[in-house]
Amino acid sequence: MITVHHLNESRSQRILWLLEELEVPYDIAFYFRDPHTKMAPAELQRVHPLGKSPVITDDGRVIAESGAIIDYIVRRYAGGRLCPAAESRDYDEYVHWLHYAEGSASLPFVILPIANSFGKMATPLRRRVDHELELNLGYINERLRGREFLLGATLTAADVQMSFVGELAVNFADVSKLPDLAAWVARFQARPAYGAAIERGGPYGFARG
Repeated sequence: MITVHHLNESRSQRILWLLEELEVPYDIAFYFRDPHTKMAPAELQRVHPLGKSPVITDDGRVIAESGAIIDYIVRRYAGGRLCPAAESRDYDEYVHWLHYAEGSASLPFVILPIANSFGKMATPLRRRVDHELELNLGYINERLRGREFLLGATLTAADVQMSFVGELAVNFADVSKLPDLAAWVARFQARPAYGAAIERGGPYGFARG
């Protein structure tokens, strides 16, 4: 059985959501951030050398990084669900979102608090971060226009992988000009499986409503 090594208030919440959508049985090993530093505990390094979450263990395997975990779960447990056929055009777009989420899309959110901590000294960096946020969030919003989910009318694991970026956006960015992105976040957070994942995983401050 899959064990999700779950850090509170982290990207691992989306792995719980994916497993709930697929109705795949799983266990949770809970880890909690240091209340002062907000860093993950050292115990996670006993699971994987990077000491970060999400990480899963399954059948003697240790798999880290959200995209790799999602790919593994979909390949082994989804039975064709939540993923387009590999020979379809949609599959290329699906793979794009799996990689984009922790690449271009997440980077401005990682740099933003660092820039803010330096105050006026980081003004040039902050301008670049603001530009990247506007560029990437505008791109996501445009791709969602006229769509329920990233690939169309049906939820896929690409939405699960991208969900954390969407949640960061609605919590920390001005989404008044990003109605399609905001509606997408509200839509996936209203799913029963999403709620079930929070019920199992514990409080999650990025959930709305």
